Amino acid sequence: MNITILYWIVLTFMFIGVIGAMIPGLPGSSIILASILIWSIATGFTGVGLPLIFIFIVLILSAGIEYLALYWGVQQAGASKWSTYGAIAGMALGFLGLLPALPIGGPLIGILFGAIMGAFLGEYLYCSHLESKERITQAFKVSLSIVVASIIGNIIEAFLAALAVIIFIVSTWPPVGVI
Repeated sequence: MNITILYWIVLTFMFIGVIGAMIPGLPGSSIILASILIWSIATGFTGVGLPLIFIFIVLILSAGIEYLALYWGVQQAGASKWSTYGAIAGMALGFLGLLPALPIGGPLIGILFGAIMGAFLGEYLYCSHLESKERITQAFKVSLSIVVASIIGNIIEAFLAALAVIIFIVSTWPPVGVI
């Protein structure tokens, strides 16, 4: 296979990885890492230097950013372990399609709605010592923090993924001689 064609295929998958980094539950950083690995193997690891090692470090860090942002956001809202367990159970149920079928988005939307509903229910049950209005307020606050933290984490992860692709292009474009 022509190296230029392979380069464009690798870049296409990298751009798909950047899009995947913006969507919760998709392995965007992993797609980019796999693309770089394929490129490195195909070129005999020639030209793999400090920039590509830096990309690996950035992408490995970006994979954990979403989860760290979510954890930090939930902690800032004063969430209990019940809301965390509820969010995890809701994500699993949403992914498996046990939530009502959605016309658009399917399992990805199910993951998001499942996490929100699971966290709400978990926090609502945990706060049984509070009055009804206070319970609902606390549960809503936790659910909202999950949404905001997830969005912030995805934005940061997408930024880091795009940065990794830019570094890859800058460090490999001249040696490939793509026109």
